[in-house]
Amino acid sequence: MIYNYPEQLLADAGVMVIEHADFDGMERLSAILGAEIVSTFDDPTSDVLGSCALIEEEMIGEDKVIKFVGCQRNEACSIVLRGSGNHILDEAERSLHDAICVLVSAVKNHRTIYGGGNAEMRMALAVNELANTVEGKQSLAIEAFAKALRQLPTIIADNAGYDSAEIV
Repeated sequence: MIYNYPEQLLADAGVMVIEHADFDGMERLSAILGAEIVSTFDDPTSDVLGSCALIEEEMIGEDKVIKFVGCQRNEACSIVLRGSGNHILDEAERSLHDAICVLVSAVKNHRTIYGGGNAEMRMALAVNELANTVEGKQSLAIEAFAKALRQLPTIIADNAGYDSAEIV
């Protein structure tokens, strides 16, 4: 929190001041600007100060937001959701949260299982290899199962609206 006189001194020097920032907001600003949170400002050094190329106040609907462009670290961001009602906003927030959780999980865990029928195609290859080692009617049954597995990626592509003949 900054009082009026220091705020005026900073404004005269061309330094933007944000009043009434909560601690979460200060931590986010620190993360994007590359600054350290300090309790006193007696001896400021350049290693504790953050910077960015441009700070703008922007209107989104009826609300004002502050936009930081060209920041040093860019370790935080804000996503603004707008909608016609609380139900739609709640649903959008839940969907966005789920998507971010998937991204975080994918970044943290480098083991990835490919979708889109990849697992089914690999299983079909393994089942075909097994069919080559078996003789008689059992071989035909195993080959039929492999063929059924190969159909799943085609069905997935068709349901997604893609040209399955080209993709598979």
